[in-house]
Amino acid sequence: MHLNWATFTVNKRFPLTISRGTTAQTTNVWVSVAYEGIEGWGEASPFGIGDKRQTTETILEGLQEARELVREFHPLQREAIERTLRAHEVPSAVRAAIETALWDWLGKRAGLPVWQILGLDTDAIVPTSVTIGINPPEIAQGRTLDWLELTGARSLKIKLGNPEGIEADKAMFSAIREVAPKEVALRVDANGGWSLKDALVMCQWLADRGVEYVEQPLARGQEEALSELYRQSPLPIFIDESCWDTRDVVRWSDRIHGINIKLMKCGGLGEALRMIHTARALGIQVMFGCYSDSSLAITAMAHLAPLADHLDLDSHLNLLDDPFVGASLHEGRIVPSSEPGLGVSRRELLG
Repeated sequence: MHLNWATFTVNKRFPLTISRGTTAQTTNVWVSVAYEGIEGWGEASPFGIGDKRQTTETILEGLQEARELVREFHPLQREAIERTLRAHEVPSAVRAAIETALWDWLGKRAGLPVWQILGLDTDAIVPTSVTIGINPPEIAQGRTLDWLELTGARSLKIKLGNPEGIEADKAMFSAIREVAPKEVALRVDANGGWSLKDALVMCQWLADRGVEYVEQPLARGQEEALSELYRQSPLPIFIDESCWDTRDVVRWSDRIHGINIKLMKCGGLGEALRMIHTARALGIQVMFGCYSDSSLAITAMAHLAPLADHLDLDSHLNLLDDPFVGASLHEGRIVPSSEPGLGVSRRELLG
């Protein structure tokens, strides 16, 4: 089995600001697995959560190590490959790219899309949110109107946790509320930008204004305080940065209502499936999210999208130079095709 890769740089139409900083451009990695004349594709995109950072350089180093580790495997040996990569502490974004490529390879060999191999129903896919980053109120209003016109979105994920404090959060949210149609659902993601005191205030304030749920109100590492917020908040609490894999789903299950699964963070579609089924058994809702992923990684998660309660798979919609074409936008829903594997193509290879 031959593992190869190439980097590509993507630029955002609108730079995205969250509580931890602003992202306008990233260099991602296109990964391929080749065997018996079939090539499967995956993507690794860089991300950082506090001291847990996976840069493009980290990813490339991980791929160099992984190339030797997987050389003697067959692409159908996904579980053995995953165990080997975990044992050598290969970064999760690298594992995600390789495992995604293995699923793509399998689908191409079988002549079936991944969602069909898994027996899923794409009609069950819910609409995706589109994300409004932290901005001055008037800019946030303009971004909201732009995104609604571009995508016909039925829900907005509003980034709060402004370093300037909760009054700045309130001002931006109120500005968006003024221009967003009443039928558009509003969700909030603080990216760990609040203290417990501020989170208690904001959850009540947001509940009074029709918000559906709050994501990662407290920073990773403050999960003990999350218990108090869980007891007092009138809104459902989802976690993202605090939840990497199945172990975290179980660990924090007594203080959350939902989890955000991201391909780069969890390390592959196989682990994502384990997280989904564990969450379901524990009565926890499931959301899918993304980093600065292109259509390649977004499409991979779209194949599992029938299993999600909420979707935030919108990063590719904000790219000026996405090199891939995959899942399409239908009435606000990100829907994979019936092409074999992931059903992703390179733009310059299209006729």
